[in-house]
Amino acid sequence: VIARMSRRHRLSSEASRRFERGVDPVIAPYASGYAASLILELAGGTYVGMTAEQAPTDRITIAMSAQRPAKTAGMEISDATTIGSLQAIGAKVAANGDLLTIDPPTWRPDLTDPADAVEEVIRLLGYDRIPSRLPSAPAGRGLSVSQQLRRRASLLAASMGLVEVLNYPFVGPADLDKTGIRDDDPRRDGVRLVNPLSDEQPHIRTLLLPGLLSAARRNSSRGAESIHLFEIGSVAQAPRQAPDRTYARVGVDERPSDAELAELEKAVPEQHRNLAAVLVGPLEYRGPMSSGSISDWSDAVRFASAIAEALGVEVDVQQGSVAPFHPGRCAELSVDGHVIGYAGELHPRVCVAWELPARGCAFELNLDDVVAVGAEHVATGPPVHTFPVAKEDLALVVASDVPAAEVKLALQAGGGELLESVRLFDVFEGDQVGDGMKSLAFALRFRAGDRTLDVNDVNSARSAAIDAAAETCGAVLRS
Repeated sequence: VIARMSRRHRLSSEASRRFERGVDPVIAPYASGYAASLILELAGGTYVGMTAEQAPTDRITIAMSAQRPAKTAGMEISDATTIGSLQAIGAKVAANGDLLTIDPPTWRPDLTDPADAVEEVIRLLGYDRIPSRLPSAPAGRGLSVSQQLRRRASLLAASMGLVEVLNYPFVGPADLDKTGIRDDDPRRDGVRLVNPLSDEQPHIRTLLLPGLLSAARRNSSRGAESIHLFEIGSVAQAPRQAPDRTYARVGVDERPSDAELAELEKAVPEQHRNLAAVLVGPLEYRGPMSSGSISDWSDAVRFASAIAEALGVEVDVQQGSVAPFHPGRCAELSVDGHVIGYAGELHPRVCVAWELPARGCAFELNLDDVVAVGAEHVATGPPVHTFPVAKEDLALVVASDVPAAEVKLALQAGGGELLESVRLFDVFEGDQVGDGMKSLAFALRFRAGDRTLDVNDVNSARSAAIDAAAETCGAVLRS
């Protein structure tokens, strides 16, 4: 207590120095006697006795198994060796079968639990005597399916030309402000640290993009033009109303019980792994063999979809609107109606706030959700078709605010089993289609697995697809 208060109030005293350095609390009589003997020897005089009053000290007693040092070190250590080593440092040891009761010396205030006693025994024997053995791996073990999929995602992102970075998992209000996260956004509810490394970043991150944008800004300020970064990391979400929790206090001398582990698990906030990327600048430089290309929102969607598909997950792409993306150039990625992430072009205000070139792009996926779906996926090769494909192109006129993905889904639903694929290859807006309208051109492929399609089959499936788009999206076939 004295040492702690001395540090807190920045007041030093003789008592505080003694407690800070771990001076033996019962050494005063022995030190006084030694001082008196020196006076008698060097200066003469008469010894008349000693008067000393000392407050009783709380003595700590340690109980442990005599074989615990042997189990910890993984080597044979006899009970006699354990007792002898402890007695060599001044401890009093009483043995009762396998149980040792240890009374540490007063000049060793650091010996407080069995782990300290084990360390002393092994230290006196020599750390160099501890054998180095690799544990034998049981047959049939290795990376789990989830670990394999996460590694595959990382390798695929790197193969796309993205550079992996590792950022600090902390974020502050200023970072979220620059990223465009509103005050009522749940991603504002980060877990606050008791002792943050920086007062400017006191929370555990709820998304990866602020850290990636900060890294992109540093690279851009140093002259980098092509910046394509990705990160796989954990994010934590704190509940808006934290429940009353009783936190278990566990020691380090033994394994916590199942009840203690369950109690600690309840106190851990919800967390999961995300995969995010930032794309700024050219994907390919202009040169003699290349016309060059600047990354745009479609590249972010393509990268995110490719990573999900490599894990065996087919994502649905819909128009979305979420920070920090441009509201008109944001894609919502989902699987069976469950949103797994977003991709698109960064909002202009976000690019300005982070001092990045305009029209930067990004995406962020909930990697744990993707892996969970991918782990249940059974990998199959592409089908080998023996019958020819029938190709049809059509252009549909819809309102300008109708997403192309919505029209594509309607065509797929209406085309039925014969419709093999639908691909958007052109978007046109102009006087020819009218104000507030746009023309979407799709390439349709029809095929049957048991026969060659005739004209009636193709026309029937094509008409059904057009009717579904007309009913769902108000689409009209362009003449």
